[in-house]
Amino acid sequence: MLVEASNFHAVKPTRKSLESTPAETKQKMFFCFLATRCILKIGRTEIVKFCVLASGSSGNAALLATDQTRILVDAGLSMRELARRLSLIGEDIEALDAIVVTHEHTDHISGLPVLARSKRIRAVIYATRLCAPQIDWGVTAPALQTFQAGASFQIGDIEVASFSVPHDSVDPVGFCLVAGGLKFGIATDLGYVPESIKYHLRYTDVLVLEANHDLDMLKVGPYPWSVKQRVMSRVGHLSNLGMSEFLMEDLDASTEHLILGHLSEHNNHPEIVRLVANEVLQRRGLATRLAVACQNAPSPVLQF
Repeated sequence: MLVEASNFHAVKPTRKSLESTPAETKQKMFFCFLATRCILKIGRTEIVKFCVLASGSSGNAALLATDQTRILVDAGLSMRELARRLSLIGEDIEALDAIVVTHEHTDHISGLPVLARSKRIRAVIYATRLCAPQIDWGVTAPALQTFQAGASFQIGDIEVASFSVPHDSVDPVGFCLVAGGLKFGIATDLGYVPESIKYHLRYTDVLVLEANHDLDMLKVGPYPWSVKQRVMSRVGHLSNLGMSEFLMEDLDASTEHLILGHLSEHNNHPEIVRLVANEVLQRRGLATRLAVACQNAPSPVLQF
């Protein structure tokens, strides 16, 4: 019997229900969930595109686009540079429908005030109700859509779920976005990965995860000790070690693409990150495709 994907509702098993479920049944439940996702993907006709436009301490931005909706996650580059990088991947900055903001640090919102004032840009800006007042908008603040950290909402045909992250800013969040039956997780600027974030990042098809610093490089690097302490703290940035521990213990085997980002220019190196991550993926026998995002150019475009 054929089941229409649009009429099939898959319920993800909860942690509480799994704890009391026999191992054989767990395996069947997980297989059924993955099979359902396959049905949804096969039945999909629209194109879903994802690209990290920039990732690092000098600017961050990523694009998720469907045939109907285009969402920018953070705007840490100038409007001109954002427009240039979007054009490199065949996108127009004026076609953006929304900009969702993770937090108010400059490397995530430096281009946002200009975008908000531009009459060419029709994108609606989304920020948490505590984050929005922290941004210097200029003379007058623009009309915003504010939300509570942890809230979920719909933008066009893309579902957006926010979750709190441990970082030294006002009300910082990460996002999981669902488009065309695919789940995209974005978790950067976090000192560690608590259980709540591990829960949100389950069943991701594409995951953007921070790999900010190598601990040894940071300790002997050029930063003042106070800055080093901040970076290493539980509200700082995720180290290569923290990243590898998450990959070993919590990365879903079903994750197709892993993009590691927000690398420190002085305290890390892409090849170190790649080596650490590949070692874990090989030890677990995962076929997850690995990419390392950089500051100066867009990542390869993922198209589904």
